[in-house]
Amino acid sequence: MIIITDEACAGYSRPAHPEKPARITRTLEKLRAQTELPITWAKPGSIEDGSILRAHTAELLARLDAASENFDADSPAYPDIAKFARASAGAALEAMRAARNGENSFSLMRPPGHHAMRNRIMGFCYLNNIAIAALEALATGTKRVVIFDFDVHHGNGTEDILLNRDGAAFYSIHQYPAYPDTGRSNVGKNCFNYPVPPALPRPDYRDVLSSALDQLKQFKPTLIGVSAGFDAYARDPLAQETLEAEDFYWLGQKIRALNIPTFSLLEGGYSRDLPDLILAYLKGIDGK
Repeated sequence: MIIITDEACAGYSRPAHPEKPARITRTLEKLRAQTELPITWAKPGSIEDGSILRAHTAELLARLDAASENFDADSPAYPDIAKFARASAGAALEAMRAARNGENSFSLMRPPGHHAMRNRIMGFCYLNNIAIAALEALATGTKRVVIFDFDVHHGNGTEDILLNRDGAAFYSIHQYPAYPDTGRSNVGKNCFNYPVPPALPRPDYRDVLSSALDQLKQFKPTLIGVSAGFDAYARDPLAQETLEAEDFYWLGQKIRALNIPTFSLLEGGYSRDLPDLILAYLKGIDGK
């Protein structure tokens, strides 16, 4: 398992904001202390503006670089936020390339990305890391890429960017109603949404995840990018779902069983148990 991370991504914060540096620092402590999962550590690479501009407008990038005022109530104009966002997107590219080289990979970085739309920063997300990686893959030889998003919140930004893009498909399993109040039904020819109600029993939630993975196979992807959000956890403070650590392990196993090159990026997950949830998922992905 290759994990792309940089502790420098813990270098911004705001009191009471749920997207905290501890999401990364405590997970790093957990992963470094455990002995079950062999890990190779890697740093994010640099990212060119051209890679970002496949997914985002020049206007968004200019606003991000200026960061003169908060983008929305959830997305402050932190000092140097453009630097942090670029590093997170660069890590996504490294994870994608590792997957194409036959390695299981996970980007353990912040900020997350899946709410960032083509021309809008929102929901803790400044650049859409998974969409940037998917479009980079398509531009550099990948034939068919799928994004599988199991964050409890709909990946509205990824949907916005990938809508009707040739060679790409998007599958999202998420609580509805919930932020950002999108993803109620399928959109376009390639964006498939699986809304679940609050407090859906775990067996039923697993059934929905399995159904989405079965449908995903019909697209015949040659690469899978996973928006790995852990906020469908039963004790996450930002949602009302029911999953436990063993469900994320099971999901990792299901994704591994597809036998398709896969990279995963951290999206949401705001409970104190996030390190355990990530480790469970990674063990499933790695077959441990």
